[in-house]
Amino acid sequence: MTFDIGRARRETPGCERVLHFNNAGSALMPRPVLDAVQNYLTLEAQIGGYEAAEREDAAIERFYGAAAEMLGCDADEIALVENATRAWDMAFYALPFAAGDRILTARAEYASNVIAFLQLAQRTGAVVEVIPSDETGQVSVEALQEMIDDRVKLIAITHVPTNGGLVNPAAAVGKVARAAGITYLLDACQSVGQMPVDVAEIGCDLLSTTGRKYLRGPRGTGFLYVRRELGQRLQPPFLDLHAAKWVAPDHYEVRPDARRFENWETNFAGKVGLATAIDYARDWGTPPIWDRVRSLASRLRAELEEVPGVTVRDIGAEQCGIVTFTAEGVEARQVKQALAERSMNVVTSTVASTRFDMEARGLNEVVRASVHYYNDEAEIERFCRILRRMVLGS
Repeated sequence: MTFDIGRARRETPGCERVLHFNNAGSALMPRPVLDAVQNYLTLEAQIGGYEAAEREDAAIERFYGAAAEMLGCDADEIALVENATRAWDMAFYALPFAAGDRILTARAEYASNVIAFLQLAQRTGAVVEVIPSDETGQVSVEALQEMIDDRVKLIAITHVPTNGGLVNPAAAVGKVARAAGITYLLDACQSVGQMPVDVAEIGCDLLSTTGRKYLRGPRGTGFLYVRRELGQRLQPPFLDLHAAKWVAPDHYEVRPDARRFENWETNFAGKVGLATAIDYARDWGTPPIWDRVRSLASRLRAELEEVPGVTVRDIGAEQCGIVTFTAEGVEARQVKQALAERSMNVVTSTVASTRFDMEARGLNEVVRASVHYYNDEAEIERFCRILRRMVLGS
């Protein structure tokens, strides 16, 4: 099946202005998503916020069905949260820990998650341990299996880390977690929308993700999957009159579904936009998106490897749309700035984001270029041509 790149670029207004290789940061919104957000905000301005929410209730509620269809779960297992970090936090801080409990995480774990681990460890006396990586750089499932004992209370890894291009073996980790009866929290903020993600196949109990990255939704949106049986046992770190009902002067009842992890006030325009983004991605089909993203990333890696002075820094047995590299004699931030001056978008990833991994590999910073299906081969050629001139000074 031929991918309709012409349609993809026509429906992405930003393609006319920039070469956008920062999709793992925040992808360019397609026209249907932009229209959905703008139209909702216009309606709010015209008739009022509460009134707009009442009138557009079906479009707002569509989010839950769309997200559930994307992840292969039920709508009552989905909660809208303002971003992936807060979604992850709502799940993590609802879990009970005691002194001596072990939290197992990956070497390429993201800074926000590790900071939360360390804070929880200071409060409770729980212990944070890093699962070794295998020879390819991904989580070693064999090493994880050897670490399991009755003190392990949580396995929490990032599916696609912020740097390095790798895809961790989430389903293999899930098999270990299920066999041992250990809660499994997956940070999927850079995998949902880029590749097929099915929570039943992966076997995770909790999953957090964002709208702004590969789903191409608006910023300030994210969501949380909570396996029903677990969710009904968890007390969110805070509650309001949406997450719970005040039923007597001295008593409240927490709602039974995943929306107990939400709060009453939310970005309704963003919610409608995110639902539209999910439906838009499903219209393209996640497998075709994944095939194209991998193909473009593979081509970008190959062409970067032909640029003198450039070293591709990607690891993992399976690799994704994130491509990281360094340029000899040029700092990552200088590369980013020089490309930005030519309307080419990349970002830098530093040791402060993934300290365990970067220190283990002797890296302080890398340039991160992340492709999506609306990017094309001509952009890759132009990108590498400019980078070659920059590095060689010609």
